[in-house]
Amino acid sequence: MHCALALEDGTVYHGEAFGAEGESWGEVVFNTGMTGYQEVLTDPSYCGQIVTMTYPLIGNYGINADDFESRRAFVRGFIVREVCSTPSNWRSRCSIDFYLARQGVVGLAGIDTRALTKRLRRHGTMRGVLSTVDLKPDSLVAKARTCPHLTGQALVPEVATREAFKVPGGGRYRIVLYDFGAKRNIIRCLNKRGCDVIVVPPDTTAAEVMRYSPHGVMLSNGPGDPTDISHVAGPVSELIGMVPIFGICLGHQILALAFGGRTYKLKFGHRGVNHPVKDTATGRVFITSHNHGFSIQESSLPNDVLVSYVSVNDGTIEGIRHRYLPVSSVQFHPEVSPGTNDVEFLFDEFLQVMALEGR
Repeated sequence: MHCALALEDGTVYHGEAFGAEGESWGEVVFNTGMTGYQEVLTDPSYCGQIVTMTYPLIGNYGINADDFESRRAFVRGFIVREVCSTPSNWRSRCSIDFYLARQGVVGLAGIDTRALTKRLRRHGTMRGVLSTVDLKPDSLVAKARTCPHLTGQALVPEVATREAFKVPGGGRYRIVLYDFGAKRNIIRCLNKRGCDVIVVPPDTTAAEVMRYSPHGVMLSNGPGDPTDISHVAGPVSELIGMVPIFGICLGHQILALAFGGRTYKLKFGHRGVNHPVKDTATGRVFITSHNHGFSIQESSLPNDVLVSYVSVNDGTIEGIRHRYLPVSSVQFHPEVSPGTNDVEFLFDEFLQVMALEGR
């Protein structure tokens, strides 16, 4: 079966379909990871996006029951150079083709993903339409130009929990995790350190959080433009100074908004498991996992908020911390799986902060 991708700039790619039949639209982005496609598919931060994998062969180790990062696939579409129909791995339970078909995700294979990636790098991320039912270039381009932009969509409510729930981890510490689209591995990393995790919806008030008597609060990753959920910055700002806080990805951006900062959209974002970031205090460089299209404007931050990490590639902010209060965040993912574990120590540092605060 044939499938086509049309971008809003008028470019059209034709290839072979896999996964589900149908039509979908979203912001077309690329991910540079060589592995981890299952985690990409189920990462809620990709909600609203059609993901292109730059590594040429995808699906060779299949889909297993252990590596899901959420309850389902959240990508709007999936594009690869070559899809493997006969995976080989002892944990594999099905092929990526079968999984995407069950999840209702349209896949496109057989196109020049290098050319698509270069176009996105040169011109920036674009709206696109992926279809197996309409292969007419003019029709698809017109749809791409009229589909909604990523900004302005209610993506966080689509991926976040609607009710609070607890994930026991041993009772060493009690962490309230704001769910903006949290990956399961954040909870796993806290659980294996003996922490009970109370996952709460994004509209939870500061008073409701404090009723749990938390030792710390974490702000999770999630999809979309942080200004679309800027109202969340209000409760977060109330919690600053009351309890140790640590933010990841979208949570990092929300924390900046809570401090009165501003964010902006990157040209093509950072998505992959091999992005170098530098610790501004020590000069040490870590290899990290990224999935974001927005960044913090450094000039908008107050003097008491310091930049703790920066991207080696483009100099954008990768971490902030308050000069005096136990509050910090990172743009990258310390909970990453698969990929490097260079920065998983940040969870240990957060526990040390809570211990020092005597909570």
